[in-house]
Amino acid sequence: MEKFLFVTFDWVLSLLSQLWLPVLLVGSWWWISAGSQSYYFPPLSEILSALWNDLIAGPLFGYLCASLANLAAGLVMATLMGVGLGLLIGEFDLLRQITQPTLNFFRAVPPASIVPIVIIALGVGAAPKIFIIALGCFWPILLNTVDGVRGTSSAVRETIRAYRIPTHLVVFRVALPAAMPQIMAGIRVALAVGLVLMVISEFFGADAGVGFYITEASTRFATRQAWAGTILVGILGYLLSGAFLRVERRVLGWHLRDTNRPTPKR
Repeated sequence: MEKFLFVTFDWVLSLLSQLWLPVLLVGSWWWISAGSQSYYFPPLSEILSALWNDLIAGPLFGYLCASLANLAAGLVMATLMGVGLGLLIGEFDLLRQITQPTLNFFRAVPPASIVPIVIIALGVGAAPKIFIIALGCFWPILLNTVDGVRGTSSAVRETIRAYRIPTHLVVFRVALPAAMPQIMAGIRVALAVGLVLMVISEFFGADAGVGFYITEASTRFATRQAWAGTILVGILGYLLSGAFLRVERRVLGWHLRDTNRPTPKR
C-alpha cells in the first residue's frame, strides 16, 4: 500500500511538473484576451468555443481525420524507405561514398519549397500531400539510420569479419538493432517535420484537411476559426509527440535498461 501511494504521488508530481507551464500560459492568454475587442485577436474563450463547435457539429473532425491519414501514410512510407536505404548506405562504404554528394544536395532543399511544384505536377487530392510528407520525413530518418549503422563498435565489426557472418544477418541482426536508437530519434524529428508539411501541403489545391480549414477561414476573415485551426495543430503536435515518446520507450526498453545499468566496479 505504501509503495502504491509513493508511486501515485511520484506520478502526480511528474504530471504537475509538465503541466504547470502550459496551464500558466493558457490561463494568462485567457485572462489577457478576455476583454479583447480586436478583430484579429479575439478572446481565447471564443476561439475555443469555435474549435469545439466545428469539431462536434462542423467539418473540422472530418478534416482532422483526412490530415492524420495523410500524415500516417507519408510517415510510414518515409520510414520504410529511409530505414531500408539507410541500412544499405551505412553498411557499404562504397555506396555511401557514391551517394553522399547527392544526399547532401537534396537534404539542403527545404521540402516546403517544392510544395507548389508538386501540387502543379500531381494535382489535388491526397497523393501529392502524402508525397510531400514522405519526402520531408525521409531525410532525417535516412541520415539518422546511416549514422546509427556507422556507429557500430569496432569490436563488433572485427567479430563479424572474423566469423565471416553473412551480409543479410549483419544487416538485420547487427546493424538494425545497433541503429535503432538513432532510427527512433530520426522518426521523432520526422514526425515534427511531417506535421508542418501536412499543414503547408493543404494550403494549396486542397478541399479537406486542417490546413485547408485554416486557409478557408482566413480567406473569409473568420479569425476565430483560423485561430482554432492553429491551436488544433499545436494540440495535435503535443499529443503525437507524447504518444511517440511512449512508443519509443517501449521499443527501446532494452537500450534504456543497458544505458541506465550501473557500471560494475573493478
